[in-house]
Amino acid sequence: MTDNRPELSACATIRDTPAPSVWIRRWLPAAQGDRLALDLACGSGRHSLLARDLGYRVLAVDRDAQALATIQGSGVQPLQEDLEHGRWSFCAQRFDLIVCTHYLFRPRLDLLASLLAPGGRLLYETFAQGNERFGRPSNPAFLLRPGELLQWAHRAGLHVVAYEDGVLSVPRAARVQRLAAVRAPLDDALIALD
Repeated sequence: MTDNRPELSACATIRDTPAPSVWIRRWLPAAQGDRLALDLACGSGRHSLLARDLGYRVLAVDRDAQALATIQGSGVQPLQEDLEHGRWSFCAQRFDLIVCTHYLFRPRLDLLASLLAPGGRLLYETFAQGNERFGRPSNPAFLLRPGELLQWAHRAGLHVVAYEDGVLSVPRAARVQRLAAVRAPLDDALIALD
């Protein structure tokens, strides 16, 4: 398999930002043309920087101003916003890519799916029940139930390209569910598996 994606910056060394998730790196395609990405609950912006390096215009949203400050001047558009209360100021936009990791707020999942443009890709990875034996989070409100992410994607009308539910050992032990999905119409180039 040949990787024809552009050279990526060393995200792990930029402002002490942790390395992007292996799952997100695997399923995040290079932008073809002018594409808009949303990194929801972006934290320090590790996936925002990765998407930027792959050619996306990126809106990075988080409620933590200090975390967003780490991506100031990086070419990523930071937006401080409470994701759990009130209207999302960006909800009229449609995104070609949405990335969400280590964040779960069930009341907004359906809204999240509606932000995908036709052919847009959703990459999601967060903690699942069973993670409590490894540490935080351990509150059931922040842990996906068995199969929950997959069931939600089907209800939202998304085409699931890949799904995993299991235990990771790197970067630390954790129980997670991970999803790569596309909103119709499907573009074969977008979901190439090689």
